[in-house]
Amino acid sequence: MRKILLNPGPVTLSDRVRNSLMNEDFCHREEKFASILLSVKSKLLGIYNLDSSFDAVVLSGSGTSAVEAMLSSFISNDEKVLVVSNGVYGERMAKMLNYSKKNFEIMSHTWLEETNFIELEKSLKEGNFSKLLFVHNETTTGRLNNLNKVIELCESYSVSLILDAVSSFGAEEIKFNSSALMAVASTANKCLHGITGASFVISKKENFSLGKKNSLSLYFDLFSYFEAQKEGWCPFTPSVHSLFALSEAIDELNDLGGWKARNNSYKNKSKFIRDALYTKGIKTVLSEEEYSSMISSFFLPESQTYEEIYQKFQDDGFIIYAGQGELSKKIFRICNMGDINKDDMKRLKVTINKTF
Repeated sequence: MRKILLNPGPVTLSDRVRNSLMNEDFCHREEKFASILLSVKSKLLGIYNLDSSFDAVVLSGSGTSAVEAMLSSFISNDEKVLVVSNGVYGERMAKMLNYSKKNFEIMSHTWLEETNFIELEKSLKEGNFSKLLFVHNETTTGRLNNLNKVIELCESYSVSLILDAVSSFGAEEIKFNSSALMAVASTANKCLHGITGASFVISKKENFSLGKKNSLSLYFDLFSYFEAQKEGWCPFTPSVHSLFALSEAIDELNDLGGWKARNNSYKNKSKFIRDALYTKGIKTVLSEEEYSSMISSFFLPESQTYEEIYQKFQDDGFIIYAGQGELSKKIFRICNMGDINKDDMKRLKVTINKTF
């Protein structure tokens, strides 16, 4: 029985990506590996057709590592920034800033609320913030936060936007041409369908030099990576095979029509899942239009625990995901990233009908 991961990363791999892991062993100081790294950097920029003024710095670590490196390197100790949070990952950025002793304020919402743009505009107008930190796809609930509206406000008030796109890059629209968008962090093992172990930060080349004076970390100093990776090298040992997989995964994404096609595929699968659960009386946490393309959240039925539901799905080869924190006993989540085909979706519907 084929096992399907319905959690928000890591994802079910295609045979094509899995087979790429059987590449020969490389030392990261070989010219061959340098060529692979330079190719991956170029392919990452190509997903959104970015020009040569941009660069992608590749790190070994989870999406969180890329976000922390981005905050450490692009935020100085003498400026004040604003974090907008309506879930776990906005709160995580605030924790990172607290650990690195940056000057910040947090605009907190409940985990079920959308961004309050009236309050946000007021904060940007009156708060003397130089940068805004924002999560694009808040997988706590599956909410796709309104990035375009945030970009519009940042442009209006000359505030730089630092974006956590860990769960959106490769499947949702990101307006890299905005003058406000300073940096974007993401990872290989979500919408790109690679494996864990590789993440990256994309920004204009001129911005990476800021890390030379801002970063309080040795390992997460983006400037040192930017300088070394100009020639395909890394300042520290990279996750070699994760880059093989990422390279192949991007090729596969392009062969399947690019990020717009993936967005459309995800939306169709998400709707299929929500419709199947709706017919069994399972209610969504958010309204249909609030969800991202790749994850939905559902209220637990009163008659069943998450553990009971999880076990039934697992018995049929599907791995679903619990709620987090205060929502852990109230909701469950189903994600549709990864190599999931039509037969898998049909089998999933059978499991849904058996479970509820």
